[in-house]
Amino acid sequence: MPTPTLDQFIQEVSQILRDKDSLKLRNYLILEPPLPTLYTILISELRQRYPAFTQDTLESNCKRLLPEDNEGDDGGSWTAFLTFLVEYFAFLRDVNVEQLVETYDMLRSLLNQSILALSDGSMGIVMLPTVISYSRILAKLAIGLDKRPELIEHLTRRESVAGSEDATERITIVESSANVIREAFKKCLSERSIHSSGIDNDGKPEGRRIGIYLCANLCFKLFFRCRKLRSAEQILQNIYQSSPPLSCFPASQRVTFLYYLGRFLFANNHFSRAQSTLQAAYNQCHAKCIKQRRRILICLIASNIILGRFPSSKLLQREEANGLDNVFLPVCQAIRKGDLTTFKNLLDLENENASWFLKQRILLQLRNRCETLVWRSLARKTFILAGFKGDRTKRAPSLEISDLLALAIHLERRYLQLSDYPPDGDGEGEEEEEYGYIDPEFDDEVYDEGPALPTVGELESIISSMIFQDLLHGYISHKYLRFIITGAKSRSALEIGFPNVWETIQNKAEKEVPGWVQDEIGGVGRRVEQGMVVNLSGVRPVGATPA
Repeated sequence: MPTPTLDQFIQEVSQILRDKDSLKLRNYLILEPPLPTLYTILISELRQRYPAFTQDTLESNCKRLLPEDNEGDDGGSWTAFLTFLVEYFAFLRDVNVEQLVETYDMLRSLLNQSILALSDGSMGIVMLPTVISYSRILAKLAIGLDKRPELIEHLTRRESVAGSEDATERITIVESSANVIREAFKKCLSERSIHSSGIDNDGKPEGRRIGIYLCANLCFKLFFRCRKLRSAEQILQNIYQSSPPLSCFPASQRVTFLYYLGRFLFANNHFSRAQSTLQAAYNQCHAKCIKQRRRILICLIASNIILGRFPSSKLLQREEANGLDNVFLPVCQAIRKGDLTTFKNLLDLENENASWFLKQRILLQLRNRCETLVWRSLARKTFILAGFKGDRTKRAPSLEISDLLALAIHLERRYLQLSDYPPDGDGEGEEEEEYGYIDPEFDDEVYDEGPALPTVGELESIISSMIFQDLLHGYISHKYLRFIITGAKSRSALEIGFPNVWETIQNKAEKEVPGWVQDEIGGVGRRVEQGMVVNLSGVRPVGATPA
């Protein structure tokens, strides 16, 4: 049976390869339905002339119509593309989009073969847009299947067994897809280029390097979906060692990469670096991209709060910040007032706002890191109300730890909903009322000491921690149980003893952000560190004169 449509299609692909038109090749080798009428005819011819188990015959026909394009510019064989094209036709012939799991398996296999074709040194660049397109489809399909676990349970078990005989953690379908796309990322990153920087004379990435951040961003999306940040860390290390500067890539790729890098740093408690990265992403994101700006802004505001800088009313009035004032401002007010009770209630899992924070993956960081700022504000309020401000007898300003302890116990009892005063009567039944009923059978086994209220030792530890972090300036007199503020001769004790949190942290923060390749003054590159690969090609001997 003749196949005129199929033969014409292969001939047109042959011409595209001769022209090295990568975008046109991507537009020809489409997968997502609905397909144009031409592809319906093509599929019909494939099913009639080349049914299943006739791959060799189909490959022979493709090879006959692609003789010139089976070799790269350097004369080497490019059989990977021929194999890919045959598998592409088999995909069109056999796929049933209603069977999502089978479609995923076939698409993953096709993407693997396209990546092998991408690896060719001379012609591989023609495949890059097609590989990116297939990677996006695979990522979309994997996320969709991940939302329907009943369909993919057997796939998860299969990936775990294939990954390692001693695997104790299952490899999800999302992680498996990310690992496939990561192979494309490696091909792009390892591209050999004329210039050591990987940038041509026009300031653009050379060859397959233009796909570095396209592939990396897809991997980040999937790794964050399945919460495998360690795998994301490996990609960041590779980028930092071998990638051209981020500024050479389009704005959409820069913003997406900086967003994921900021989230990665935030999740690993590098809040100052996360803040600078997210701020750059927010500044570079187009004003009309409201959804994307909102995602960036949520994590950026959380980073700023942890660093001691609260969002302004002007920022919260922007379109992308709609409704964020209702969740963030109460936390800021609790921190500013030193209100431990309100702070803990706001970040308790039973609170509606806390559930939202948890969904955004910022709850634990806010709860753990901001509590220190609440204690600092409480100590500052206590000093203003009852602290010794210093006098002419050269006695240094100080704060009685007992005063701070009294306030802390009061706030903790409020949080636990306990009364500050004992009930009327002889006190019998007080323990059961406050601390819960104890069954007589366990009366001799259970020793309920009541709620854990703050102690002097705990407050000394908290104050020492804040002094070590430079959030307080002074020292503790353990003998007299006082916090002594030093250096308050030239300025007020309040200003010296309780320095600005944001300025203090920023002065100590490192400006370099690992993973973010930036332009260096005087040229393109990055600081050379231990373990990095340095390209010495073209280096002249010591003392040689320039050519």
